[in-house]
Amino acid sequence: MRAQSDLSTLLARLDPAAGVAERHIWLIDLFDWLRGERGTPQAAAARVRLLLDAVDNRPALRERVRAWWTAFTRDVDLTALLADHGFAPRTAFLSELSERLRRKLLPGTPETTDASELFRMVLPGDFDARWIALLDEATLTRVGELLADAPDAPVDEDIPRWRHTVMDAITYCSSQVVAAGFSPELRLRMSDPVRQSRPFHTLMSSLDDLRDEMFRKPRDEAALQAAYLAFRDRLDACRLGASSVYTHLEDHGISVGLVFRLRQLRERVLRIRELLDCLMTPAPQASVARLVGKLVTAGGERSSIRALIASNSSMLAAKVTERSAEAGEHYITRDRGAYAQMVRKAAGGGALTSVTVLLKFAILALGLSAFWGGLASGLMYAASFVAIQLLHLTLATKQPAMTAPAMAAKLRDLKSEGAVDAFVDEVTHLVRSQVAAVLGNVLIVVPVVLTIVVAAQQLLGAAPLDAVHALGVLHGLSLAGPTALYAAFTGLLLFASSIVAGWTENAFVLHRLDSAMRYNPRIGAFLGAARARRWADFMRTHISGFASNISLGLMLGLVPAFAAFFGVGLDVRHVTLSAGQIAAAAGALGPAALQLPALWWAVAAVPLIGALNVSVSFYFAFRLALRAHSVNAVDRARIRSAIWARWRSRPASFFVPAR
Repeated sequence: MRAQSDLSTLLARLDPAAGVAERHIWLIDLFDWLRGERGTPQAAAARVRLLLDAVDNRPALRERVRAWWTAFTRDVDLTALLADHGFAPRTAFLSELSERLRRKLLPGTPETTDASELFRMVLPGDFDARWIALLDEATLTRVGELLADAPDAPVDEDIPRWRHTVMDAITYCSSQVVAAGFSPELRLRMSDPVRQSRPFHTLMSSLDDLRDEMFRKPRDEAALQAAYLAFRDRLDACRLGASSVYTHLEDHGISVGLVFRLRQLRERVLRIRELLDCLMTPAPQASVARLVGKLVTAGGERSSIRALIASNSSMLAAKVTERSAEAGEHYITRDRGAYAQMVRKAAGGGALTSVTVLLKFAILALGLSAFWGGLASGLMYAASFVAIQLLHLTLATKQPAMTAPAMAAKLRDLKSEGAVDAFVDEVTHLVRSQVAAVLGNVLIVVPVVLTIVVAAQQLLGAAPLDAVHALGVLHGLSLAGPTALYAAFTGLLLFASSIVAGWTENAFVLHRLDSAMRYNPRIGAFLGAARARRWADFMRTHISGFASNISLGLMLGLVPAFAAFFGVGLDVRHVTLSAGQIAAAAGALGPAALQLPALWWAVAAVPLIGALNVSVSFYFAFRLALRAHSVNAVDRARIRSAIWARWRSRPASFFVPAR
């Protein structure tokens, strides 16, 4: 009785002659009543039938409802709602974020003729989509009869006004598709067969044919179906033509703006197909209900900050991981020969890192302020890492963040037979590569640093650092301190450097800077044609490594200084550098260091530092790559199960290559 009483009061307030704001407030209140307490979607669907029964039992009320609907459709442009609701008009993340925050923080007004804005106020959430999906055919038919054109409305005798509205919405969407297809960013990147077939050129003429047949008197059903099929085929050709741009992006770099336009074009095509279903089906009620439900969902995603972040992070993930995957292939060993070569390269990297360790102590001895000391250390690290790169040596902890995208690229065809087993093979190859690289770095940097320290004592009469500073180094690297936290944080910096590397290489390829270096007249005149070609090839090969190494070096030096400025006690712990520092401290203290517990606490921390450096950077890079390739939770569970099964059956394969 309470629900019926509320409904009676609500229906008594219905006034077709009221102003725009009053009519829209009544509509919002009506849907609030339909939702009730949001208990179950079934209860809301039952209230729709209760509303229809109340209207059908009172003919005067029925006429008032139809008059209200006529006034509503006269003042509010439903075509724009059908064509544009749920689509973002801008590609910039910050401007779109600010728009969504404005909608969440600032109240909307029902005094509007913007159908999309009103739609968000009337049907604000997924609960509405669920109860609309539960409406049966009979209920939908009753709603359609109630909202049919009023007798005094200017309508075609044979063609209802709503068909004109839907056709106009299809026209708006089609024009957006054509505009996107004609934009130079997409048009110049489509494949040659697509450009030759010119699908976007004839889409609107096919739509004009469909419109003519739809509103022709008398209607020729055969001609209408032929026009519909021709337009649908042309629409599919446009969608496939736009998809050919992805092949170009994979080869020539990914642009977030281009991916945004391609996704918008695809969604526009899907919206046109949904509108066509409403237009062409003999009984459109179910198609209209599905369309309204999808509009509710699209509106929720359009307002969601989480959806915006997820969408942009997916595009950014694709942007950086595609290029990192190329570089990461070079760090994965698959046989004994490659494994031995990795050990040799890592040994060379460890030997060169020993010089880096001693230069770090020299910078500390200068007593510079926090910023300038951090900058000097960062530049020195960057120069050392670049030297390792140019000498074709290996720094172990840089590998995981680069190899993770290369591994995730293997998951594109995860449904094919044997794909999971092949991926587990890649995991074993990767783990072996990391073990070889870490051992090669650490087992060489320690004796080389010890040798240099002992030689300095013999030749110069003093070690590179005194006993007080040596003990400070050992206590700072102790397993009993915050070393584990600092090592995990360093892994995060390693991951960040791979993001910088992927973004930089993608920009280099996307903007064709190698071609510019090779053929630009000014560069050619300055360097000469042959040298310009060599420099272009050199930069195309090494740009990712330069970006990764320089950014990593600067972060290792400057991030602790910036953290200290804000009172945050963060530091970095890199396994190769830490092992070298421990060796330098032990060499400075002499044989007596072997009796110090601080030395062994620091030595015990080295395996943990290496494990955290590698695992944290790999984890974040792999998660990013999984997002870029849209690997779902079910497939991730399959992968984890297969890896654990391999570990139980053949644990040695993760450390030593098979003969």
